[in-house]
Amino acid sequence: MSTTHKAPVDTRTEASKGERIADWADGRLGVYRSGFLLRKVFPEHWSFMFGEIALYSFIVLLLTGVWLTLFFDPSMTETVYHGSYVPLQGVPMSQAYSSTIHISFDVRGGLFIRQLHHWSALIMIAAMCAHTLRHLLHGSFRKPRELNWVIGFVLLIVVTLEGFVGYSLPDDLLSGTGLRIAEGVTLAIPLVGTYLTMFLFGGEFPGHNVIGRFYSIHILLIPGIIVALLTVHLILVFYHKHTQHRGPARTENNVIGQPLLPHYAAKAGGFFFLIAGVLCLLAGIAQINPVWTYGPYRPDLISQGSQPDWYMGFLEGALRAMPAWEFTVGGYTVNMAVLIPGVILPTLMIHVAAGWPFLEAWVTGDKREHHLLDKPRDHPTRTAFVTAFVALYLVLFFGGANDVLAEKFHLSLNEITWMVRIGFFVVPAVVYVITRRVCLGLARADREKLLHGRETGRIKRLPHGEFVEVHERLDRRREYTLLSREEYKPLPAPVAEVDGVPNPNLREEKRRYLLSRWLYGNQVPKPTEQEMREALAHLDHSANGHAAVNGHGPAAEHAEIGAQRSGEGQEADQELL
Repeated sequence: MSTTHKAPVDTRTEASKGERIADWADGRLGVYRSGFLLRKVFPEHWSFMFGEIALYSFIVLLLTGVWLTLFFDPSMTETVYHGSYVPLQGVPMSQAYSSTIHISFDVRGGLFIRQLHHWSALIMIAAMCAHTLRHLLHGSFRKPRELNWVIGFVLLIVVTLEGFVGYSLPDDLLSGTGLRIAEGVTLAIPLVGTYLTMFLFGGEFPGHNVIGRFYSIHILLIPGIIVALLTVHLILVFYHKHTQHRGPARTENNVIGQPLLPHYAAKAGGFFFLIAGVLCLLAGIAQINPVWTYGPYRPDLISQGSQPDWYMGFLEGALRAMPAWEFTVGGYTVNMAVLIPGVILPTLMIHVAAGWPFLEAWVTGDKREHHLLDKPRDHPTRTAFVTAFVALYLVLFFGGANDVLAEKFHLSLNEITWMVRIGFFVVPAVVYVITRRVCLGLARADREKLLHGRETGRIKRLPHGEFVEVHERLDRRREYTLLSREEYKPLPAPVAEVDGVPNPNLREEKRRYLLSRWLYGNQVPKPTEQEMREALAHLDHSANGHAAVNGHGPAAEHAEIGAQRSGEGQEADQELL
């Protein structure tokens, strides 16, 4: 019979203070059971850094924004400047503009913080655009990430709006011109345009309330929305697990990479300080938005070469390129010269980009979960469409600088405007065709490398005198990656009737069929298993002087690697290198 001996009370060791705190926290937060989150795996690829750049720039924006609120006065009350900047002394201006000049010249470090805030905004929006393009080109928007794609895209729009609102706060001549354009675009909206204008500006432009209203929107409303959307976005990224590129041991059911702690956290922390350092370097040596050179806003003044921040350049270009066109309906003037480029075109572009995942899912009927990414060349139509979309944006962007281009290159302003109008239709079409052909060419090159090996640059003379270049078999990792890509095929043609019964969904199926042919038609097929057996046997024969016999050599074994991988069963949900 066994007995249990308890240690005397006076000899028991008391739990340490750290252990007691941990036990207290676990009883209320369940920290012990959440330890698996610290081992969450994140794959590594340079393209994944765009989202981190945007996040870290946002952190810098919040820190510098809080500092600027301590000195900025969002009032449109008129005052006369008597500060240290001599060229503006005695000039009437608003309190908002005066406080901006005061921050720039009289507050220690004020100009540096202003420029750091502005550079962070520009870099954040640029990183978010690159992040969005990466998702489009690699197909990471597919199930189960459609909702997260919409959240991310809304986040991009909200951040762009936040940038425009913040850009308008100094009440200088340049930002006031941008506000004037925004007021014109708002007025061009039928039926509700005048009401929206009164709501925003509090009366006739420029009014006395717009800066104060924009200030509240800029520091409270929109940042709150951004933080909420960003939190949900990151939670969904964490929940769905990260996408990864195809490669050996990578499947739809696992993640290959580094754990959150300590590897990923250490790298992310270092990357944050690197981004912050680069932003500080830009703020210190690259001047941006020198509001003192523009002067305070006056409705009767405008300067040549007035350009908004880059993310609003496409809207400026669209407005400049659109011909004058207006008509009257029921006594109301409809200004199509502003409505089309300022309202309809941006709305259409937003809906096309945001709705692409749902269009592709509807066309294919694919309801599978996708955690492995495509290469852009593996989906030539999607890649060509995205590239054409970017080309359209760039045409309008350069159209917004037609006066600057005309001055710097000694060209006619009217000729540049006409080139933008023509390029709006021609350039995206040309870019689409070229990009699609390039993708198909790269896919064919990958197929050739699989079947014939890579070129080594070594020339060999055969016994009968012929000179040939020696080809080598691809690296096993590269070979598997090329063979594991997913093949996309168009839907089968719909039938008009089945057993004499008309197909009730014929029209919808025809539309899906035509769109699927556009998306997936004329794809470059992967080599078949038999083609790979023959090709690898030939390459091994060329390299070793003998071929595999009856398909049982090392080449044949490697040709079946894809089938072996798919038949090995489910891998662990997460896997470390």
